[in-house]
Amino acid sequence: MGKYLRKKLIIYIITFIIAVTINFAIPRMMPGDPIQSLLSRFSGMEGGREILEEQLTLLFNLDQPIWEQYLNFWKSVFTFDFGISIIQFPTPVFDIIKRAVVYDLAVLFPAIILSWIVGNKLGAYSGTDKKVDNASMPFFYFLASSPYFWMAGIVVFFFGVVIGWFPISGAYGSTTSPAFTWNFIADFLHHWFLPFFTMFLVQLGGWAIGMRNMIMYEKSSNYSKYMETLGASKKLIRNYGFRNGVLPQVTGLALRIGRIVGGAITVQVVFNYPGLGRMMLDAVQNQDYFLMQGVFLTIVTMVLAANFLVDIVYMFIDPRVRLSFTEEV
Repeated sequence: MGKYLRKKLIIYIITFIIAVTINFAIPRMMPGDPIQSLLSRFSGMEGGREILEEQLTLLFNLDQPIWEQYLNFWKSVFTFDFGISIIQFPTPVFDIIKRAVVYDLAVLFPAIILSWIVGNKLGAYSGTDKKVDNASMPFFYFLASSPYFWMAGIVVFFFGVVIGWFPISGAYGSTTSPAFTWNFIADFLHHWFLPFFTMFLVQLGGWAIGMRNMIMYEKSSNYSKYMETLGASKKLIRNYGFRNGVLPQVTGLALRIGRIVGGAITVQVVFNYPGLGRMMLDAVQNQDYFLMQGVFLTIVTMVLAANFLVDIVYMFIDPRVRLSFTEEV
């Protein structure tokens, strides 16, 4: 077990180092000057512009050699000191990210977990019942092939405009302030549902198709044919097929987490939801390099941590991996 975890951990550490290096390099290769962008906001000031420019250069370490900036950047990564946002000057980037991450987790975590569970269950039923399979597969393919922004548009139009059940923008109403009150929680859930439902629908189709295909494969195996010959019920055959088919689905979850997070960024832009995706768009549009770096690093860390967690779960549920641990001992 220790060897397996060490191998995985080394892979993720190397990936993290590469991601941090890219995160450091990309903003410095982009056009524009963060200092001039910030100074333009104080264009009406008379005098003191040179002094302000000098202080900002020292604040952002832009007067140092590139290698020293890189070392300081690593220091800031471990101290969560990502600098000061330009578009929300002088708010620290870490404070902005802390607020945004809460909204990301509120949408991503339940959407990923529920779509995986429901999708696999529906796929298992589809794989063992021909009538259900014929009726449901076109719908699953439609969901799986839908881009996140397109599905978000459909959900907004139908539930927000035509029916008018849910608001189509923001995380809470303009008359509500964030607080642990029933009024805010109800308003938050009212705004939360459409972004969550969009993420849920797109992911649902992929998981259902994957499990349906795994069940069809298991049905053609010798043990399934033997059980059918013995008169075993569809439910029993489905349960055995589900146990074997769920392992590749766990692996698929690890492979798709990055794509799911990318979809969440698109959904947040459509719904103007104040998560990391919305923050990233604002940072790019306003050349806020420091917010851009902080958001990018946070997203990468979340994806790597989620993948590592899935690897740990897979380590315990796959009997082949558990057997390899026993042989090592």
